[in-house]
Amino acid sequence: MLPLLKLLQDGRFHSGEELGAAMGVSRSAIWKQLQCLEAETGLPVHKVRGKGYRLANPLILLDEQVLRAQSAEGSWPISVLRSVDSTNAEALRRLLAREAPPFVLLAERQTAGRGRRGRSWISPFGENLYYSLVLRVDGGMRQLEGLSLVVGVALLHALRSAGLEAVGLKWPNDLLLNGRKIAGVLLELSGDPADVCHVVIGIGVNVNMLASEQHEIDQPWTSMRAELGRYFDRNELVRQLNGQLSRYLAKHFEFGFSAIKDEWQANHLWQGRDVVLHTGATPIEGKVLGVDSSGAICLRVAGVEQRFSGGELGLRLRDDS
Repeated sequence: MLPLLKLLQDGRFHSGEELGAAMGVSRSAIWKQLQCLEAETGLPVHKVRGKGYRLANPLILLDEQVLRAQSAEGSWPISVLRSVDSTNAEALRRLLAREAPPFVLLAERQTAGRGRRGRSWISPFGENLYYSLVLRVDGGMRQLEGLSLVVGVALLHALRSAGLEAVGLKWPNDLLLNGRKIAGVLLELSGDPADVCHVVIGIGVNVNMLASEQHEIDQPWTSMRAELGRYFDRNELVRQLNGQLSRYLAKHFEFGFSAIKDEWQANHLWQGRDVVLHTGATPIEGKVLGVDSSGAICLRVAGVEQRFSGGELGLRLRDDS
């Protein structure tokens, strides 16, 4: 399927004869492969008598060779998967199989992508970025404090380098643009967090999908393409993201989150705003004061400063219906 997809990724018409000659198969075999391609990827293929076949939209596939050529010496090994349930889930399986970190997994599609608080992450083929970085962490919980926020700052700069100047952070793991979610971070641990463990840094970015494609997402969202009106090469985004992550993670592991806290707060879109914190029990209303040196959110609640942390917490603006 992949060789056929590479021939069609320019979005132009190609005749069955041309495709068959390029792949060394008959026109009828091309027809069968096109049906399999549509079924497996969900990508619509336009079929026009006298013109041939083309994808509904151009496609730039993730390319391991390009990504490795772009990587600096000593950077993380990268693998690209055509389809997987979740890059984070696959990363955890590889850790159980004793694959040595660090390494990066990318996928063209996730069949069971997941976000925080048990939410699904819509992951159509070839449109967005589904990324997992696996690292070994020594030194216990202190090395993990504020880590997801640090990743958010790195991702923020990668998106701004692509022209999204207005993108900002929302505690704890989201990036928003014009009030809509464009990216998120999900950290998962393997091993003993009090000693030596491994952390899987999962990142999802809405790159090229559009609302007109009728994706069923349960919150306001946007994409790089929707905001800037052009198609993006995800290989370039990976290059930018790897560079920013390498820089910020090195700073975090040497100096801790306190060295990055002020930068995070300066880019927090809800700083000083009235919010509702959902804890799974009674919602808590307060004003955002910032975050502490561990990455916990600090709220003024009924005149008293309180701090909250935990993977199951959700923050909403108080006037957000």
